[in-house]
Amino acid sequence: MKTSKVIVGALSAAMLSLSVCSALPVVAAGETVQVSVGTAKVEAGQEFSVDVSFSGVPSTGIQSCEFAVKYDPSLITISSVKEGAATSTGASSADPSASMIANFGSNIDSENGCVAFMWSTSLDDSSYWINSDGVFCTLSGKVSDNASGSIPIEVIPISRETKPESKTDNDALEFGYSDASGKVISYATSAVNGAVVVGTTDTTTDKDVLKGDANVDGNVDIADAVLILQSLANPDVYTLTEQGKANADVVGNDGVTAADALEIQMYEAGHETALGKK
Repeated sequence: MKTSKVIVGALSAAMLSLSVCSALPVVAAGETVQVSVGTAKVEAGQEFSVDVSFSGVPSTGIQSCEFAVKYDPSLITISSVKEGAATSTGASSADPSASMIANFGSNIDSENGCVAFMWSTSLDDSSYWINSDGVFCTLSGKVSDNASGSIPIEVIPISRETKPESKTDNDALEFGYSDASGKVISYATSAVNGAVVVGTTDTTTDKDVLKGDANVDGNVDIADAVLILQSLANPDVYTLTEQGKANADVVGNDGVTAADALEIQMYEAGHETALGKK
């Protein structure tokens, strides 16, 4: 990774010099990009990999994006970031600015447990933008020898000022593009957090099961319903661990179905369900 030793602030400043996200945006109505982190199950001391994926990519495409993930650096280390298929747009060879700054950038802050990501192109031709759902990148690392349980990997806004010397912290995942008139259009975003689940086997027991916790992060919430639906619609990109499958089978004892996602959504809305009432 060319940018792995660059501090987050400097990397952000460099990428934002090309990025449409640095200007005041107009939010695109009805367009929401979802950023999802996968879940890996490994034993303590083992290496792992998880995908960071995009879904709901609008037909207009993504010209620029920036976000980060955070994790507990005392329990896991992330040692590498590999670009995914979603970034293979041809921009790297067609974009003249790519010779100065690569379209894809990442920075691993091992001390604070954070990885920042940026992707941007100066090309106005949207055929070179990110135009399809898929894997944005893959994170690889190792679990500490004394780790146990579910270790969250959470999607967060990148740490920077909204504008240089503004003294206002960024609080958004930035995804958008610049239209033909130069107006910056920003997409709404949502996030599904992932986890590294540390266990000794791939088997589950009744004692292990937390009904509804499809992403195995120790909580039952709307992110679990989203992951279930994603795993059913696009299993090549979104997968459930064996523990996640056991947790996700909320109703019917018939495997993971859309009915399980609906039950979790009803639970989140405060209705009486097979999970009880929240």
